Amino acid sequence: MRVALFVTCLADQFYPGVSEATVKVLRRLGVEVSFDPAQTCCGQPAFNTGYREEARLVAARNLDLFANADADYIVSPSGSCTSMMRVFYRELFEHDPLRSAQAQAMAGRVFEFSEFVVKVLKVDDVGARFAHRVAYHDSCHLLRELGVAEEPRRLLRAVRDAELVELDDNRLCCGFGGTFAVKFPEVSAAMGADKIKAAAAIGAEYLVAGDSGCLMHLAGLIHRQGAKIKTIHLAEVLASH
Repeated sequence: MRVALFVTCLADQFYPGVSEATVKVLRRLGVEVSFDPAQTCCGQPAFNTGYREEARLVAARNLDLFANADADYIVSPSGSCTSMMRVFYRELFEHDPLRSAQAQAMAGRVFEFSEFVVKVLKVDDVGARFAHRVAYHDSCHLLRELGVAEEPRRLLRAVRDAELVELDDNRLCCGFGGTFAVKFPEVSAAMGADKIKAAAAIGAEYLVAGDSGCLMHLAGLIHRQGAKIKTIHLAEVLASH
């Protein structure tokens, strides 16, 4: 099975270890992974801020790039980027028959990392070991646009020596929301503080999520608070031994 990796902007610029961990796990499971360095942003920042034409330009480039990829699937360690490509590309090109067909074809091939491992590869146990108490945060796009909630938990429950504990507010936004954090910093910070408080209340050592944006936001707040809890991407947990 061949997979084309979509690494996301945040992973490319700030969290390369997330992409490396994703590749490590997929290869461990027998998947051939390719990466095209010509790929760019999924277009979501422009789309969410109202710059639809600019978003279309970025989306069109990705549609052409991945249409020519020699891969059965496209996998991304981000629910946010996956939902943009699967759900919102079709909305962007609903009045363009050619691009709409391309977007529809991509929607059937693109998967978020945990979703791909559990639903496509039919694997729960990837052979990981992580001796820590972890809490999983449901990022908004992954949960609400893609409906992915149980897959990350199934993978975490199978990790040796890990203890998965549930946040009381696991379905609430962490406050990042992309440009929301820039436009409404006080509200964003307060929401993130609530998430950190909920994790501390159940004794979690790590906050785990499937989106680097959430983790970046929470890690910044944790640093400023001097809290002991840490953040980590799901792929990094699953790549651990």
